[in-house]
Amino acid sequence: MTFSVDVTVRGYELDTQGHLNQAVYLQYAEHARWELLRAAGLPQEKLLADGIGPVALEVTVKFRRELRGGERVRVTCRFDYGTGKTFTLEQRVIKEDGTVAAEITGVGGVLDLTARRLVPDPRGRLAALADNPGLLTG
Repeated sequence: MTFSVDVTVRGYELDTQGHLNQAVYLQYAEHARWELLRAAGLPQEKLLADGIGPVALEVTVKFRRELRGGERVRVTCRFDYGTGKTFTLEQRVIKEDGTVAAEITGVGGVLDLTARRLVPDPRGRLAALADNPGLLTG
């Protein structure tokens, strides 16, 4: 399942050329990831109470089309689990006409905040805590 959240490009997020600043694409992606966790029943305070937190280990952004102030976009997010301590993230920033403005891919994990090590089964650990674990599966 691919989760999504809608965002409107704000004027203060623009660079001197009048399009969305490149760093803001990462903020949109981060926002979508946290909204996915929240929708699954995993707000930040619940994760912290369990002594864990999501971490980004690698992020790549491919810019496809520029975005300008006032444009509405949909930011998608999907976690794909394999075996091991990490999982992949696939995200897109999509304009209202369906054009892909950016593709964001990455590698993430779930950090044990006491041991400062990745948990061995991030999918299982998150699913055990989630109210709606189906949202966490790609």
